[in-house]
Amino acid sequence: VRLDLTLAAPMSMPRLLARVPVGSTAVVTRVTGSRPVVRRLLEMGLVPGTPVTVQRQAPLGDPMELRVRNYALSIRRADALGIEVE
Repeated sequence: VRLDLTLAAPMSMPRLLARVPVGSTAVVTRVTGSRPVVRRLLEMGLVPGTPVTVQRQAPLGDPMELRVRNYALSIRRADALGIEVE
């Protein structure tokens, strides 16, 4: 079962959180994935409309540290691939 929570209209080429460069800020527009993963991400504050700053990434890109709602959050790259941003 996949869950999809969307804020904006569909775009032709979505920008994924996993591809945002370190030091950049983006706004979450959509969270997709399996129901347990989406629920966990939403509970951690990654809801559509939330600004997120990529603080740093591990040498191999997994995990990545984000700044969300004034706290540090580390997530797996696979989870970040299911988060669309603008």
